[in-house]
Amino acid sequence: MTSSKPTRSWLLIGAALLWLVWGAVHAFAGIMTILGDTGPAMQAIADAVDPAVFQMELPEAAGAILNQHGFNLLWFGAVTMVCAWFIWRRNTAAIFIAALVGGLAHLGYFLFLDLGGYVNFVPGTVMTLISSAAIILSFVYYFHTKPAAA
Repeated sequence: MTSSKPTRSWLLIGAALLWLVWGAVHAFAGIMTILGDTGPAMQAIADAVDPAVFQMELPEAAGAILNQHGFNLLWFGAVTMVCAWFIWRRNTAAIFIAALVGGLAHLGYFLFLDLGGYVNFVPGTVMTLISSAAIILSFVYYFHTKPAAA
């Protein structure tokens, strides 16, 4: 028994809403990272680490590296928010672009920060779950609606 078209549409609407939330959080985090001082910005990212660790004088290059990270967060977020609109409109390319950009961006976060134990469950791990759920919902839709090979 296959699911009906309205049910499949809800999969994409759900994925689009999840990507919209994920994108907005990351775009905002990118802006705040760029605008913030290096130590507090690093502490905001690695929020499970004792804040005293970041009370040292950091070289300007560390600030530049962190700003580059903030820029990446900003564009990751912007791209996934644009993709969310197109996913809502059932655009197949947007499904895969969001999965590649948001999914791979968050894979790095998961590998190095989540598994490293440097972040709290909220918001970091929650964002990992949101991006994973968005990918799963959109892929379920895609693989259940693509036309059979001739």
